[in-house]
Amino acid sequence: MKPVRLPASATRALPRWALLALGLLYILPGLIGRDPWKNTDATSFGIMWTMAHGTLRDWFAPNVVGLMLPTESPLTYWLGAISIKLFGGALGDAVASQVSTVGFFLIGSLSIWYTTYLLGRRQEAQPLQLAFGGQPEPRDFGRTLADGAFLIYLGFLGLLVHSHESGPRTLQIALLSFAMYLATRLFGAPQLKLRHAAALGAAMGALVLTRGWLLPLAIWLGLIVLAAMRERRIITRLCGITLPLALIITGAWVFATKLVVAGGPAQLDTWMSWNLYQINWPTLASLGYFLKYGVWFAWPAWPFAIWAVYAWREQRAALHIGLPVAFFLPLVVLTLMNQHTDDGMLLPLLPPLAILAAFGLPTMKRGAINAVDWFSVMTLTTCAAFIWVGWIAKETGWPAQIAKNAYKLAPGFQPGFSRIAFVIALLASLSWIVLVHWRISRRPSVLWRAVVLSSGGVILCWLLLMTLWLPWINYGKSYAGVAQQIETHLPPVKQCVDSNVGPAQRASFAYFGHVKFAETEGMRCDFLLLQDSIADDDTQRQQLQQYPGRWRMLWEGRRPSDRDERFRLYRRIN
Repeated sequence: MKPVRLPASATRALPRWALLALGLLYILPGLIGRDPWKNTDATSFGIMWTMAHGTLRDWFAPNVVGLMLPTESPLTYWLGAISIKLFGGALGDAVASQVSTVGFFLIGSLSIWYTTYLLGRRQEAQPLQLAFGGQPEPRDFGRTLADGAFLIYLGFLGLLVHSHESGPRTLQIALLSFAMYLATRLFGAPQLKLRHAAALGAAMGALVLTRGWLLPLAIWLGLIVLAAMRERRIITRLCGITLPLALIITGAWVFATKLVVAGGPAQLDTWMSWNLYQINWPTLASLGYFLKYGVWFAWPAWPFAIWAVYAWREQRAALHIGLPVAFFLPLVVLTLMNQHTDDGMLLPLLPPLAILAAFGLPTMKRGAINAVDWFSVMTLTTCAAFIWVGWIAKETGWPAQIAKNAYKLAPGFQPGFSRIAFVIALLASLSWIVLVHWRISRRPSVLWRAVVLSSGGVILCWLLLMTLWLPWINYGKSYAGVAQQIETHLPPVKQCVDSNVGPAQRASFAYFGHVKFAETEGMRCDFLLLQDSIADDDTQRQQLQQYPGRWRMLWEGRRPSDRDERFRLYRRIN
């Protein structure tokens, strides 16, 4: 027996303008008005920027101003470089590179919405017929579930920061979501159409060019198992069309890389080794990491997803349960096999989890829904209040201890009141109060009521951080200030600078400080920029020994918020 019994009144969909507004409020803050931040964000921007202003070789050999990164797949950076070429003149290269990030978010969120909508319209997912009628129409039921999946996706705590970075993971989850949509079309169509299998193969090939072949292979194997359980003739499409097309796309990239790049074979060997490096036997440590970080990373979806699997256990072969599980379980195995802990490796789990959780919404008990709501209200309201109190302390100096801690983390930061940021933050806070009052006073029966507070609270906290605290955060995470200091100690006519700095620092110094780094290893330069640790003075002497000649130090500095990292600029004196 189906576990869902609903009246039509529970399937009121959100207006399209509300979905669009929520999506824009989620993705735009944090992309505008900031520099590329240290590590992943700055490195990705550096590769895009190098491609946009470089040669054809740079497009097939990802590098940051000459520093080769052979483990990187190129598709994300191609799209970012195209964005820079199209919009860099009007927006600036740093902001223009984020246009592609907005596109990735739109692809991912729309794919999740339409996948859930198609699955929710299926007869096997429909609620039970009521004795006197009044049950929802399939289209209304599917659309309401899709709204719920979209809200769950926006409410993921683990997605929040990563979705605003310009790295390959943002494109990876977008393509994964799109692959789920195409798989739904393939498995759900009465007649198997070649274009669905071909489009799925193209998505798989694009995933390989985004972040390696392990994830698309895991997805393909999961779909093979699902096809064996449901409809064996789909296996022919997956093996005869989807897989070959993915291999053709990958092979075309491999051939072009060998043709264009002088060291192409060695680069591809390194790329293949990086993929294999992530495969190990699962251990208790990897399981502990998965459970420890997955609890908060996948909130608020995992309680609803677990309940969906339990509630639909008698219909577990139904496509709306089987398809998300076919994506989710292989990705869990892949995560457990990767012993190199990084919270970003949990990101591919979120799209199938959001869809699965959406089908748990109609089956959750009212008490469980209220418990999730109250937890969200208490936790996120407290978080928002703390953001406001911290901002007041930062701007006014009261409370004194909070202000002291804020400036201790960012010494030298100069506060500045922004009327626009303040008004946006105030309106967002008032909207949150109205939303909570509506949820508590009206107690609506609509399905997405269970996650609207979780998603709204996450958007509120992010919006407050990216308005009230953005200058402070940008001051601590950007290398722009250090780059400008370095530029003042270099001659107006830029000369070659040898260096050991990492890719994020190299990208920031080249873009903000116009530092002309050595493009090849062993190139003789008259300037030397070294990166080391303040805690280890012996490193300075060891580093200088690697660069023949006599050097005179011109400048020493670091980011004020970093107590360990240090940079030194030298000039050759012989």
